[in-house]
Amino acid sequence: MATQPYELPDFYVPYPARINPHLEGARAHSKSWAYEFDMIDVPQEGHHVWDEHDFDSHDYALLCAYTHPDATGPQLDLVTDWYVWVFYFDDHFLELYKKTRDIPAAKAYLDRLLLFMPAEGEITETPTNPVERGLVDLWNRTIPSMSADWRRRFRLTTEALLAESLWELSNISAGRIANPIEYIEMRRKVGGAPWSANLVEYVTSEVPEAISETRPMHVLSDTFSDAIHMRNDLFSYQREVEVEGEVNNAVLVMETFFGCPTQRAANLVNDILTSRLHQFENTAVVEVPQLLAENGIDPQGQLDVLNYVKGLQDWQSGGHEWHLRSSRYMNKGGKAALSNGLGSNFGTSAMRIASSLIGTAPYRMRSHSFTPYQPVGPTTLPDIYMPFKAKSSPHLDSARFAVLEWGAQTGITDGTVWDARMLEAFDLPLCASGIFPDASADELNLASQWLAWGTYADDYYPQVFGLRRDLAAAKATTVRLSALMPLDLVGPPPVGPLEVSLADLWQRTAEPMSMEDRRTFRQTVDTMTESWLWELANQAQNRIPDPVDYVEMRRRTFGSDLTMSLCRIGHGRQVPPEVYRSRPVQAMENAAADYACLLNDLFSYHKETQYDGDFHNAVAVVQNFLACTKDEAVAVVNDLMTARMQQFEAVTENDLPTMISDFGLSDDVGHAVLGYAEELRNWMSGILVWHEGCHRYKASDLPHRTAQPHRIGIPTGLGTSAFRLARKAGAA
Repeated sequence: MATQPYELPDFYVPYPARINPHLEGARAHSKSWAYEFDMIDVPQEGHHVWDEHDFDSHDYALLCAYTHPDATGPQLDLVTDWYVWVFYFDDHFLELYKKTRDIPAAKAYLDRLLLFMPAEGEITETPTNPVERGLVDLWNRTIPSMSADWRRRFRLTTEALLAESLWELSNISAGRIANPIEYIEMRRKVGGAPWSANLVEYVTSEVPEAISETRPMHVLSDTFSDAIHMRNDLFSYQREVEVEGEVNNAVLVMETFFGCPTQRAANLVNDILTSRLHQFENTAVVEVPQLLAENGIDPQGQLDVLNYVKGLQDWQSGGHEWHLRSSRYMNKGGKAALSNGLGSNFGTSAMRIASSLIGTAPYRMRSHSFTPYQPVGPTTLPDIYMPFKAKSSPHLDSARFAVLEWGAQTGITDGTVWDARMLEAFDLPLCASGIFPDASADELNLASQWLAWGTYADDYYPQVFGLRRDLAAAKATTVRLSALMPLDLVGPPPVGPLEVSLADLWQRTAEPMSMEDRRTFRQTVDTMTESWLWELANQAQNRIPDPVDYVEMRRRTFGSDLTMSLCRIGHGRQVPPEVYRSRPVQAMENAAADYACLLNDLFSYHKETQYDGDFHNAVAVVQNFLACTKDEAVAVVNDLMTARMQQFEAVTENDLPTMISDFGLSDDVGHAVLGYAEELRNWMSGILVWHEGCHRYKASDLPHRTAQPHRIGIPTGLGTSAFRLARKAGAA
């Protein structure tokens, strides 16, 4: 192979790698298993996949022995077979479909595989190739010892791994290189590491069902996955990009997005890997213990979770060792390879851990060193890419009058957090007018008031709870707010402006909805309010978020789901749920959400950093991650915004029509889906018009504020007493 395109970076490897004593047994077993299922020396439709030399040199048993050091012999055999299967699938798919660009045949091939992983009952389909036959054997050997919850989750991660291979194939066919946000999000699905996390549960302990779908458990899996994928991309760049013509590689993505040399791109990918592992550690140490206590997990369940966390750590270090040894990857030279062949030596491992901790200390320290209320000055806004013409409602003026009247009636303009002048200046009806230009007068009033409530509540949480770091009161408030949105419309009496205004909006919004739509809509509000607890927790630690975690949580803190859900409600039951869950629709929604969130961060950086003392802003996150200036960070954020908008355009122009055809949707449903895309165009253009026209973020609107914390009296108890403020303070 040619000279390596870059020197391998200095990886963060904070845990010692160990090796399973049953390695040789797994090697012999997996080779016999691969031969049994025609994975070695058997061409597939005229294509060579593996010969014996390929199989031996890849050494998947060594991978599993390193990543599952405490597995029993039988466990290691089964897990190794799973990895032989998934790597064979990857190469089988490469030879038959990626290289031939045969998308219809690839889709038919992938659709069949889930038939061999039934959530319930027996397999009834007949397997016809090594991938299908191997999957039948593995599924039947694995599921007897696992719970229904684990089987469901494992099937979903396998489905994502298989289905999103089409995303990779479509990028290759089009020669398209993804933007960084899209790539990390999609790589997590197609890369298979969430699938690996499920197998860690098989070897160690299952996560209790009561917490398996919570944010901390998802973050553990996501950070684990992202770190694995970034590491794999660093080692596989030469084979994938230079030999196979692959475009789905993080180094190539960074190289293209930043327009930088390959070495710089590789270092950036390694920085993301490190940041994700720091996030993993923070979640494991800070969030998981609280999660276990809050959910009353018994001692055995707590031990199961700790074993699972340890298993994920073992996988990280073991996977790194295997990449240093496997012939599948470039692993010669560079700091990462200096100890190649010495991983089992305790002294070498200890030196690597010490080097990892010392080398990444500056970023870790920087992430906890934010100084609030520092003068940053107005932000010079870049040229903002907006390809859609904004619209406006004829009912805007009446909605402006109505929201002021509503604010006075519900008490949100009582001067504690907002006064009437602030509500008028923030002009939330201007935003609603652009988002919902075709709404009736009553509909625009309701939408304007929802936007006003969300913005008010977003200001309320940091002012009332953030300064005192009172997470307990904030959590109690969040529970109360959810209770004020009862599905049967019979809830507790609201107390205080925050509750009164929400209860009023819920009754007016939910009454004409079906029970299912009420449940869905309530979840969007819960998602937003719960995300504010994440912000408060970061502030308590004075910890600037990891960039990936920030982008994904920003969609929630901004209330993207809430306002998008208001768009969806008009579709009724016309659009099937599986269409909303499809990759094109989710990609469209996430791209739109990220554009709007990053746009808000550009406009609000001055206000939030200098006057609110907050660091939950993409400009601040990028500054911290890249150790760059404000202006450089602004440029990066704007480039990300532009890339997400361009992705939105590509998805709506190309992927949506294809999906409508693939799903066989009727004309009415197809028009509804395309209409949803138009509503999201209005959503983004309307949000831009609002930012340009409201008086919330402009430098001229800020001098009346003081760059000091506004101390609002904090609740002394829980429940309704959480809303009795000790005193009133100046507007924020």
